[in-house]
Amino acid sequence: MGHKLLVIHGAGMNMRGKVQLEVFGPMQLPEYNEHILRYASEHGFEAEIFHSNIEGEVINKIYQAFEEGVDACIINPAGYSSGHPAIVTALAQVKFPSIELHISNPARRGGQSEVAKVARAVVTGFGIFGYWIAMRGLLEILKEKK
Repeated sequence: MGHKLLVIHGAGMNMRGKVQLEVFGPMQLPEYNEHILRYASEHGFEAEIFHSNIEGEVINKIYQAFEEGVDACIINPAGYSSGHPAIVTALAQVKFPSIELHISNPARRGGQSEVAKVARAVVTGFGIFGYWIAMRGLLEILKEKK
């Protein structure tokens, strides 16, 4: 298989399609994952998807991914977008590139993400297709690293 990709769903992603439908639409997390795995296959990624509402679990997963030789990460921080400096620090410390992703555009609601400060790039507002865009960008970033 190709590059190893970690996809992280942050706090509250389990509520997608159940609340705030006017912002995020009706798609629920299992459907997100189906799309993500299909996009990963199309791009030649071996993808692992991880969700947790517990900050420490996300931090441990980031460090574990580093130890396991993961090549890249896409993180939708959701509820971890701000006020979680340990996640930001973990992403900054690992050697693989990360792309922050949001289904909607948080800036339209006045939101500002702290994760963006350490991400290689940010993809916002493209819905589920944003994951495809992020993966395509990661392929280019990984090519540069060779």
